[in-house]
Amino acid sequence: MKIMVIQGPNLNMLGVREQHVYGPMKLEQIHAQMKDFAAQNDTEIEFFQSNLEGELVDKVQECYGEIDGIIINPAAYTHTSIAIRDAIAAVGIPTIEVHISNIHRREEFRKENMVAAVCSSSIVGFGPFGYHLAMVGLLQVMAEVQAQKEQTPKV
Repeated sequence: MKIMVIQGPNLNMLGVREQHVYGPMKLEQIHAQMKDFAAQNDTEIEFFQSNLEGELVDKVQECYGEIDGIIINPAAYTHTSIAIRDAIAAVGIPTIEVHISNIHRREEFRKENMVAAVCSSSIVGFGPFGYHLAMVGLLQVMAEVQAQKEQTPKV
């Protein structure tokens, strides 16, 4: 199994920006924990971060046929990007959306979510631990998809 973790704008600034909202962990530390968990579960994992919407769309599309599951934190693009939403819908790969903060308890404009409806699930407000929860959930979803493929008669 192979997972792609896609991180949106400003997440490269974790540990520096608004620690009262996002905490002190750096993105590299979050990724190191995810890499350890993936190794314990015989899963390959790759990481990508960009501040550019088009690069995030391209990365989602590149996952098609290559990746079994996506964990994505579209960050601010969550609230504005129909393009990212459409890319996730187009590839049809199990995808879990993660947000470090609880976007539902924040500014009114953050309550609009363009991507949640095309994701398998959303995890919000657990801080960096949300990525661990996303991995546990995604491994389960991917196992269910694999089991379903194995049970489907070949024509």
